[in-house]
Amino acid sequence: MASTESRILTNWNPEDPEKWDSSIAWRTLAITTYSMTLAFCVWFLVSAIAPRLNDAGFDLTQAQLYWLTSMPGLSCGFLRLIYMFLPATIGTRKLVGLSSLLYIVPMIGWFFAVQNPDTPYWWLLALAFMCGIGGGSFSGYMPSTGFFFPKRLSGTALGIQAGVGNLGMSIIQMASPLLMTVPLAGMAWMAPTRLSDGTDLWLINPTIFFIPWSILAAIFSFVWLKDVPVKASFKEQLDIFSNPDTWLMTLMYVMTFGTFSGFSAQFGLMINNNFGSTSPLGLAVAGASYAFLAPLIGSLVRVAWGPLCDRFTGGLWTFVSGAGQAVCFFLAGYFTLNPTGMGSFWGFLISMLVMFFFTGIGNAGTFKQMPMIMPKRQAGGAIGFTAAVASFGPFFVGIALSSMSATTWLWICGVFCVVGTITCWIRYARPAAPRRG
Repeated sequence: MASTESRILTNWNPEDPEKWDSSIAWRTLAITTYSMTLAFCVWFLVSAIAPRLNDAGFDLTQAQLYWLTSMPGLSCGFLRLIYMFLPATIGTRKLVGLSSLLYIVPMIGWFFAVQNPDTPYWWLLALAFMCGIGGGSFSGYMPSTGFFFPKRLSGTALGIQAGVGNLGMSIIQMASPLLMTVPLAGMAWMAPTRLSDGTDLWLINPTIFFIPWSILAAIFSFVWLKDVPVKASFKEQLDIFSNPDTWLMTLMYVMTFGTFSGFSAQFGLMINNNFGSTSPLGLAVAGASYAFLAPLIGSLVRVAWGPLCDRFTGGLWTFVSGAGQAVCFFLAGYFTLNPTGMGSFWGFLISMLVMFFFTGIGNAGTFKQMPMIMPKRQAGGAIGFTAAVASFGPFFVGIALSSMSATTWLWICGVFCVVGTITCWIRYARPAAPRRG
């Protein structure tokens, strides 16, 4: 049995039942997953409040709003390139505890910013950039969790953590419309924005609600988490880039999580700009009413498919995911080409929601693959790197949608998924694949 007397576990080997403590592993998973859920709430905070900024007195163009919701994705990608080295450098306990405290910074910043419609746009961009810390921590949490579980349970454990953590994207988008309608306890003194229909908009609420929960996550981390004896210098961890599977799995994860995070962040604005009351079609639909469904579906599917990936291999499900996404992207592009009414909207909505379903399958599949086809420490670094590249999804999707039509971009993504699916079949999914796993 692994020794647990200090903050650092000794004689720890998840592949050896005599040197693995399942209670420690599952406790670590629970605490880090709780913290990661809050992290994703912070990462998608801007996408949840941006559609209501103009209602609160701001005067932002469609392009400015797309850029604003893109910033967390941009910073997240760079931060993940840092976080990927932290599990084997500072350990799980400090990684999760300090990160949980850092989530508070952008929330406080947005709390003050949304109270003043004269807040400079450059400062809104800076605050949006800060929200990337929420998504950035993913590349530290996931490799860290991988150190605690044997390969036979890696798909289940990583699927639970990533899937439940991703729910933070849906939680913030689902909770924000509700939080904006009522004053929080003890904050009734804050003046809301009075809308033209006579209702009040408490735009500050989503920016402050999750702060106490982040403090609680930090306390849990510093009190109950431990570190595993997996240590490596920055230089030693660079060996992942000599492994071709690092680059090919990055392609797989961009195809699954890059599209999932990118379109989840922009989904509400896409609906507004292509079908809503301010679009040429002018339908009575609001993106905020549907935006939460995207990350909700993808996240729940990611959790559910973890055990299936343990049973049938991750490569198979990544292949299924890519094929399904390609079809859905082409269909969604068709419905935005010449929309004629609610029929076009429902066709687009269903196509995109099914696409998010397939991303959940692929996200579970890719995270099962990496621990199976790569050495344990390399797998941790590869998970961090692939997650870093894929997390630029919200940035690139936002920039693409601000510079070309939704139809063009959706069809480009469909072609990309075709390429990724063929690559997956040849390298990972077919019965005679050289790296089947």
